Amino acid sequence: MSRRPSPLIQATELAEILQSPDVLIVDARTSANPKKTYESGHLKGAVFVDPNLDLADIKANLAEGGRHPLPKLEDFCRTLGKLGIRPESRLVVYDDQLGANAAARFWWMLRALGHEQVQVLEGGFQAAIAAGIPISTAWETKNPTAPYPADHWQLRIADMEEVEAVASDKNHLVIDVRSPERFRGESEPIDLIAGHIPGAVNVPLTGNMDDKGNFLSPEKLREKYIPILGEFQNENIIVHCGSGVSACHTLLALDHAGLEIPKLYVGSWSEWSRNDKPIGKSIG
Repeated sequence: MSRRPSPLIQATELAEILQSPDVLIVDARTSANPKKTYESGHLKGAVFVDPNLDLADIKANLAEGGRHPLPKLEDFCRTLGKLGIRPESRLVVYDDQLGANAAARFWWMLRALGHEQVQVLEGGFQAAIAAGIPISTAWETKNPTAPYPADHWQLRIADMEEVEAVASDKNHLVIDVRSPERFRGESEPIDLIAGHIPGAVNVPLTGNMDDKGNFLSPEKLREKYIPILGEFQNENIIVHCGSGVSACHTLLALDHAGLEIPKLYVGSWSEWSRNDKPIGKSIG
């Protein structure tokens, strides 16, 4: 069995393996119309996933799971099969937000199925263009296969009830990766109510990157996170964001650092804040 790679791949590395029949590139850029964005130009050979339709099962009432609840496992496995993704596939996924958006979410979802050969493109679409990777406007298709063979999510997931029960427990750690302004309740550009889950600590995901927008080295990430994670058991650590997408950036950073991946609260603030739960604020 192949050794699990780093969760990140550089654009120069991708350029060297582009022609390999074992490599499948996934475009997971987010926009008002992801399909149109894809059709206007994507990395040559990349297949398309719609972050809102393929990586989530958004309900009419966002109180039910937040803005990006996970799709049903069987639906996601069918999506992977239609894309030609098999357990032996080597996957590279990119977005255009430095991996802080749907690329990290797709990475986490694949890892949660037990798929190890999946990497996020460091620097995303922009880095690929700078590296001279060719762009195409053709709709890419691969030979479809059977639904991906998985019957449960293998990475830990927390639900709203668990978060409510443990957020203020001294033996548990709930990490909110949103910006300090959103955490403090000074502003809320997306959800209806500003603030945070009482008991949560704020560790913004922007701290995972250097001033050029690249992930910090594994050594620097360990220096950052080991004091924060302290003596908490991994199963007692929960990470969340606004909708369960950008939190995956921090989960990827922890994996890049060689640390164990903690629980993801998928519903995140978008679910919590719509369910009459306690609201914390720390303005001033």
